[in-house]
Amino acid sequence: MLKPVDVVLFDFDGTLSWPDSNFAFGRYCFRHSLRPWLFLPLIGVCFVARTFNRGGVWWRQNIRRFITPNMVKKFVPDFVREHTRNRFGWAAEQIANERARGNKVLLITASPDYLVNKLVRDLPFDAVICSKMDARRPWKYESLCWGNNKVIAMDEWAVAHKYIPHVVRAYSDSKSDLPMMTIADEQVWINPKTGMRKQ
Repeated sequence: MLKPVDVVLFDFDGTLSWPDSNFAFGRYCFRHSLRPWLFLPLIGVCFVARTFNRGGVWWRQNIRRFITPNMVKKFVPDFVREHTRNRFGWAAEQIANERARGNKVLLITASPDYLVNKLVRDLPFDAVICSKMDARRPWKYESLCWGNNKVIAMDEWAVAHKYIPHVVRAYSDSKSDLPMMTIADEQVWINPKTGMRKQ
């Protein structure tokens, strides 16, 4: 039997912390390895492709084509320690408050699994849903959790747990999350630079 549950959804980058962890990790790699510099021509092409197809997968993968499993293993721990300091101060308390109200609290983000799972491991989410990357080719998506895919991912989580989800609130900084935000009773838009709620 399916059980109705109240759900609260959080985006990650720009909503709970700043700057974007994907691009911040890329910059971290540039500071600590020569390999990314060899991919600058491809990265330039990807930025051009991004302007014409913001939801595209091709440029998202190839813009980080320089990332290897060894780089993930070597760089992620220090990057996580560094990037966690960028979290907005209200995040942990608000997540705890939502759970205290009896809501299921989900993080749904396009960030890659090798980053976000470590960046939020201290936060009391009921589920962390993110983009899944190929472990042997960590620049390549197995699934991209972006745009409407976030709603699909939430529905899949609900089916797996035999829930009927009612989204009471959703937090985001980006219009790319409109599919997720429009199914919520309350939309909480965050200014990604300040962490404050937009009026």
